[in-house]
Amino acid sequence: MKTAVIIISDPKAGEEALARVFNGLAVAAEGKQAGDEVEVSFIGTGTRWPAELSKVTSPVNGLYNAVRDLVVGASCACAVVFGATEGVQACGIEEKKDNVFQGTPGLLSLRRYLSEGWNVLIF
Repeated sequence: MKTAVIIISDPKAGEEALARVFNGLAVAAEGKQAGDEVEVSFIGTGTRWPAELSKVTSPVNGLYNAVRDLVVGASCACAVVFGATEGVQACGIEEKKDNVFQGTPGLLSLRRYLSEGWNVLIF
């Protein structure tokens, strides 16, 4: 099974956003344990999450660290728009630019997952 976990929730949005990222990372961890092919990506306001999840004080830090090897990137254009570029870079996460869109530095391609038959889960 191939599962793409896409995190779009905004860490500034409170408990619901925390629940979304928690469940997204939990399904990634479950897939990893089962031997599935899993990728975690951050788009939109979700590009703010890596900086938050990397903090030892984050309630999701342990889970994040357990699946950190599954994180393949964050949308470059989204990080720029939502002020998350510095945090993404500081966390060593690749800025994805495979969806070239005029007027942007490039976005992470969600279509790639669909065209390759991935199950796409958005949190």
